[in-house]
Amino acid sequence: MGNCCRSPAAAAREDVKSSHFPASAGGKKKPHQARNGAGGSGAGEKKRLSVLGEEGRDVGAGIEEKYALDRELGRGEFGVTYLCMDRGTRELLACKSISKRKLRTPVDVEDVRREVAIMRHLPKSPSIVSLREACEDEGAVHLVMELCEGGELFDRIVARGHYTERAAAAVTRTIVEVVQLCHRHGVIHRDLKPENFLFANKKENSPLKAIDFGLSIFFKPGEKFSEIVGSPYYMAPEVLKRNYGPEIDIWSAGVILYILLCGVPPFWAETEQGVAQAILRGNIDFKREPWPNVSDNAKDLVRQMLQPDPKLRLTAKQVLEHPWLQNAKKAPNVPLGDIVKSRLKQFSRMNRFKRRALRVIADHLSAEEVEDIKEMFKVMDTDNDGIVSYEELKNGIAKFGSHLAESEVQMLIEAVDTNGRGALDYGEFLAVSLHLQRMANDEHLRRAFLFFDKDGNGFIEPEELQEALVEDGGADSMDVVNDILHEVDTDKDGKISYEEFVAMMKTGTDWRKASRHYSRGRFNSLSIKLIKDGSLKLGNE
Repeated sequence: MGNCCRSPAAAAREDVKSSHFPASAGGKKKPHQARNGAGGSGAGEKKRLSVLGEEGRDVGAGIEEKYALDRELGRGEFGVTYLCMDRGTRELLACKSISKRKLRTPVDVEDVRREVAIMRHLPKSPSIVSLREACEDEGAVHLVMELCEGGELFDRIVARGHYTERAAAAVTRTIVEVVQLCHRHGVIHRDLKPENFLFANKKENSPLKAIDFGLSIFFKPGEKFSEIVGSPYYMAPEVLKRNYGPEIDIWSAGVILYILLCGVPPFWAETEQGVAQAILRGNIDFKREPWPNVSDNAKDLVRQMLQPDPKLRLTAKQVLEHPWLQNAKKAPNVPLGDIVKSRLKQFSRMNRFKRRALRVIADHLSAEEVEDIKEMFKVMDTDNDGIVSYEELKNGIAKFGSHLAESEVQMLIEAVDTNGRGALDYGEFLAVSLHLQRMANDEHLRRAFLFFDKDGNGFIEPEELQEALVEDGGADSMDVVNDILHEVDTDKDGKISYEEFVAMMKTGTDWRKASRHYSRGRFNSLSIKLIKDGSLKLGNE
């Protein structure tokens, strides 16, 4: 649902100069209408939904009377964010249009209403994106906000693979200052994650701004909440226990700090249930690279922010007073990793669907395309048994000039070892190599898509997806299929188009992509599973 702008200011202003924006309200079909059917036939047959009530200026014929809407900047579960321009001032802004058709329950409507109320309630801050106007028409609710042109914190983590300690300290200070401001004004954010922070511009020292208060809630001192909301990797244990207060924001900020320093989340597994169990266990890995090179002060702060007992966890004020943040300018400024490690970690978190697609591509490559990879496999397979063991892979990777920690080699094997034998056959090894070398071109992708699209109708349907995963050796339920659809099916039509498939393959559906969605229904069923398997006792401190 965020204002996910990735375009530099110069490019955006060039759009204005070249008359890319429509000159008048009637000059261009509204993007949000084209997608959500606003103003379509039959609209008058139902009682008209009013989300904002008296406080939302009803723009009647459409928001484009005051603002010129242009290209899409980002897309969330309910809303699409567009670049827009105030027709009067020519100022460039961002407009998040939330389709009323997607607000299916009173809870959904209340979320939007509360998001607007909270953005209006919080004081102006250089670290929070400002809301210029909230209004609605027949098809959508529109939040017009300041435009952040520097992209997501998420994207900078991806680009670097990690942050230096000094940079991580600066980012952490901003995030915790936002938490402190929210808590002082009676608001719990409830969905802190890297992609909910945007940089104002492309500069290295750009201000960082919090966005997306769609899951935020007002609270009174001592008040407890039980609704499970948020993003799996950033959830505090007491959220899963359905008994939480504002302390959960500090936990989420601690998860972000851990990621900033090493590039992966502290609690990870293949499934949401596995992630939840890891969070409840609370074991934090400080052994894997680059943690041995991270300062003791940084690790101490991570530990205290990820304290399982919310009563013992640091407050926002205490975090800001911690020696590591107080002495941030003296923190090491040495990079803590490299691009190969970053890619390996990304691959290890890829969902099973993408792994299966890579195997399909690998199986259909020509002899010439795989000659080098085959040669590398032979060199590594020193005992010529047709599989590369953990030791062979570790020695082979070192021989080819990449120095990975033992835990990372183990992680790589676990990511692609579909039959659990602790080694890679040639096909698995080839899939790893394909990912690392970015070999998948459009022809390969089309071939892989057709493999899944058995009936050739241009879409991968749930049954086809389930069949392909069962063929890959797993007795998969529709739950797994639904989880994959939730990640990949961005227009929520219940099936995967070729464009959605390509987007998944080219961007990677690892932990970062998976963290973008939430589902109350899924989290409620997850909570029930955790109670059944004994991982969770409700309200247990």
